[in-house]
Amino acid sequence: MIRLIIIDVDGVLTDGTVLVGEAGEPTKRFHVHDGLGLKLAMQAGKIVALMTSAGSEGLLRRAEQLGIERVYQYVPEKGRAYEELRDELGLRDEEICYIGDDLIDLAPMTRAGLPVAVANAVDEVKAVARFVTTRPGGQGAVREVVERILNEEGVWGGIVARLAGGEAAPVNRSVDTP
Repeated sequence: MIRLIIIDVDGVLTDGTVLVGEAGEPTKRFHVHDGLGLKLAMQAGKIVALMTSAGSEGLLRRAEQLGIERVYQYVPEKGRAYEELRDELGLRDEEICYIGDDLIDLAPMTRAGLPVAVANAVDEVKAVARFVTTRPGGQGAVREVVERILNEEGVWGGIVARLAGGEAAPVNRSVDTP
């Protein structure tokens, strides 16, 4: 059973494009399907961690919006960071999924029990992955991985049924509707 999902950010949680604003600040685009998938994974008891060799305030804000507490930025050696996180949580490699797309992800991917490459990953990463998503990074690939994990564990159907069961959405009475 997968207990921890570690996700590279640029090229996996985003499409890999880095936009630079007028003041020189980098901005990133995140896909809402990935966001909901991560929330559902956490509701299902999974620990989610984001691990990137870069970093940004935007990433911290997005992680906060999703309730992700483990964000590792400016990580030069992902293999070492992976091992430290694994040991801190008392997990075995078999309980960890790592989703990557580029060469810097190879070290943790070769250790993780479930190494996953996104569709637009480099060939070397695809070669060590147990599976390659059909969707590219930043376009629902992370959601695809979450669905697959939760399906294999037999809980995805229950999640979908619960959501389809019509949990009452809060009514925003401050907005007039036509």
